[in-house]
Amino acid sequence: MGKITLLKFSFIVLATVIFTSSCVSKKDIIYVQDIDTALSESQSSKYDAVITNDDILKIIVTSENMESVQPFNKVVSPVVNQELSIRSQETLQSYLVDDEGFINYPLLGKVKASGYTRIELQDHLKNEMLKYVKDAVVDVRIINYKITLLGEVNRPGTYSVDDNRITLLQAIGLAGDLTVYGRRDNIVVIRDMNGIQTSTRVNLTSTDFIYSPFYYLNQNDTIIVEPNGAQIQASGFNRNISVYVSIASLLLTTVVVFSNLNK
Repeated sequence: MGKITLLKFSFIVLATVIFTSSCVSKKDIIYVQDIDTALSESQSSKYDAVITNDDILKIIVTSENMESVQPFNKVVSPVVNQELSIRSQETLQSYLVDDEGFINYPLLGKVKASGYTRIELQDHLKNEMLKYVKDAVVDVRIINYKITLLGEVNRPGTYSVDDNRITLLQAIGLAGDLTVYGRRDNIVVIRDMNGIQTSTRVNLTSTDFIYSPFYYLNQNDTIIVEPNGAQIQASGFNRNISVYVSIASLLLTTVVVFSNLNK
């Protein structure tokens, strides 16, 4: 066997190993593959975030007579920012849900918040205000609503959700989608409800997850995308590539030496 032939053979072997170790099938990267046949009914869009301990709430109360609801809107004085420009609007103070699930609210005192949805808390506060004002309109927002995505996504990190409503697929979109090496059939969602940690695994290749309680994400949910088999194999190959090259070089040198001796 000539030297050039040996070099060609070695190159083909190495290329084959690299290709097979990084192969990803089309079936592994397509979402909701059964959507045309399995999705026979529309998923309810009536989702509202449930307030939990340590949430920070922004509560705005309005009325036709704004003076009547002024006591319910705590404000801080306008401040000057770094560019020495004055903020055009006053900043409404936020309310922290304490470890017992309460907020301290003007005039009303301690009000239970944890366990209510935003809309339920709005209605509860409005009813409590009836003795002071008859036409109050209450808006509640969770201003520290965040989710975290880790693992095989293109932009891992923590993201704020301003409208307090986001699906798992939308969250993945925020992170720039999964990489081709991310397992779409085994997404881990970790959920914290008042200090109690729960987790589940979600299969994004099937429509079943659309009807699960993890289709809509809660504040502080963490999504972990594990690597698929191809990525694990490729990682192992990359870590050992210097060893493989050394072994291949040694074998090639040995073959060349013996070939020269036999001439």
